[in-house]
Amino acid sequence: MPDIRKVKRRIKGIQNIAKITRAMEMIAASKMRKAQERGLAGRPYSEKIRQVISDLAALPETTTQHPLLKVCDMKNIILVHITPDRGLCGGLNANLNRRMALFIKEVACPVNVIAVGRKGRDFAARAGLNVSAEFTGLGDNPGFLDTVPISHIIIDEYSKGAIGKVYISYARFVSTMVQVPDLKQLLPVQPAPLPAGQNVDYIYEPGAEAVLSGLLPRFVEMEIYHAILESIASEQSARMVAMRSATDSATELIGDLTLLYNKARQEAITRELLDITGGVAALES
Repeated sequence: MPDIRKVKRRIKGIQNIAKITRAMEMIAASKMRKAQERGLAGRPYSEKIRQVISDLAALPETTTQHPLLKVCDMKNIILVHITPDRGLCGGLNANLNRRMALFIKEVACPVNVIAVGRKGRDFAARAGLNVSAEFTGLGDNPGFLDTVPISHIIIDEYSKGAIGKVYISYARFVSTMVQVPDLKQLLPVQPAPLPAGQNVDYIYEPGAEAVLSGLLPRFVEMEIYHAILESIASEQSARMVAMRSATDSATELIGDLTLLYNKARQEAITRELLDITGGVAALES
């Protein structure tokens, strides 16, 4: 028979854990709504600026190669790896780190990691990767200016020709239940494929090259910022789902332990009654 006091203490402990996970679920839910709104609001702008730059790069008159469009012979790669600062968000961190590790294994060339978030930084340090820069503590509501230093490192290194390609790894928000580890090439920008004999049907002022030169740095900054917003939305969604699952599991375990406690208590009461009955019978005889 289990110890009634130990079972009761365990029930109390799990009830306290359930209260904590319930509170964390509610906090994550409130943050999730704001993060989702910001992440989804930035998608049209991010997609449009990428389309415009791809079209500009495909124009015949943009003969002068901007430093951010040049295809470098260098084999070095910069990977901007965006992860949460905290855990308790299900398998999100593990999936992101696994995706990065598979990519590094596939490319088989030197990769410099810019770690944005403690979980990615810690994983890169444990794996012995070359972490050239790290950014942590951006919080749940970073502003655009908070992410500009990350973009400036990428722009400076690529403009100098020190690296050949830039990739970005982050958690793409699909829905509250689904967050997909995504990895895409940021630089060099790939020109939009045009059919033979056709050009992009736009007129640019003051000129295509001037517009392209002005937009390219803004494009890098916007892509980094939007990826961070998507990662935050994914983090809060994954944390809310994980805390809800933890609360449900705790509630189920409390029910099982309560049943075990009641059975043990009933056995103890029955045993005491048998002892009393036996004692009375012994006195009467």
